[in-house]
Amino acid sequence: MESRMQNYLQKDRKWKAEIGQLRELAMAAGLSEELKWGKPCYTSEGKNIVIIQPFKDSVALMFFKGVLLKDPNGLLEEQGPNSRSAKRLSFRNPEEIEEKRIAIQEFLKEAVDIENRGVQLPENQEEERLPPELETIFEQDEPLRSAFQKLTPGRRRMYLIHFNEAQQEATRFRRIEKSRPKIIAGKGLNER
Repeated sequence: MESRMQNYLQKDRKWKAEIGQLRELAMAAGLSEELKWGKPCYTSEGKNIVIIQPFKDSVALMFFKGVLLKDPNGLLEEQGPNSRSAKRLSFRNPEEIEEKRIAIQEFLKEAVDIENRGVQLPENQEEERLPPELETIFEQDEPLRSAFQKLTPGRRRMYLIHFNEAQQEATRFRRIEKSRPKIIAGKGLNER
């Protein structure tokens, strides 16, 4: 185990017991363990399968391709309003994890199988709209347009959500200008 992961696991934190239980289940499924985005992430042949997400009021096991999992009992929750593919299981105590142990194991097995078979997420037909302010800037700034088009779909989408959330035209222009250096550098909205 890499030292960063050891440091993470040894740190005294809320949800330590729950993180340990979820980690044990992921490792028993034959997944490799890495620290990504500051959290324990479990992969199969280098592909992300699940990540453990400690929150204030719960700890979650988030499946990157959760929308592809069979969930007849409705245990999986939406990750958030802007998430298209991820789904998660949330827990508030070790007993909840134990109660859902078999379901967790089945979800892990299915998630690995989906990844190993190369199943792709369906293309989403709903594209975020380009705000008029961005179109105006693109007309005058070809390097920005080109860099924006080279971003991954997820990065483009996060920028568009961020720009479109602004109520005022001036705020949208400010957000676009402030994001320009990151876009030119090929980075996402929340990357450093």
